[in-house]
Amino acid sequence: MGNAWALYVSNPDGTPAPSQEPSFDPLYGFPNGRKERVMIATDEELSSAKIPLENRDYCAHLLLKYQSCRADVWPFPYKCAHEKHEYLTCEYEDYILRMKEYERERRLLQRKQRIEAKSKSSE
Repeated sequence: MGNAWALYVSNPDGTPAPSQEPSFDPLYGFPNGRKERVMIATDEELSSAKIPLENRDYCAHLLLKYQSCRADVWPFPYKCAHEKHEYLTCEYEDYILRMKEYERERRLLQRKQRIEAKSKSSE
């Protein structure tokens, strides 16, 4: 509710829309650069394994590993607890990273607003 309120009512210019790409340079504020994220699983692997589109993210290679483990040991899926834990941990870390990127975008938008307001008031 808080994000929707800020996005549509209280501060629509200083709150990024969740579905939009970042408007600032991704290297801004990182003098040494950032580690680039790469997809390990290929589209061919994901489509042959019938992975749904909503699960085709940076953790898809771990999902493939987990599903293949379940198929190998089938009546005993509890034996794949380690693979499941790896996959869920990756999903959690991806979620945290996306929230940090959203917060970075929000703070940079608000900073831009403050700078513009300060330049307007000084003129």
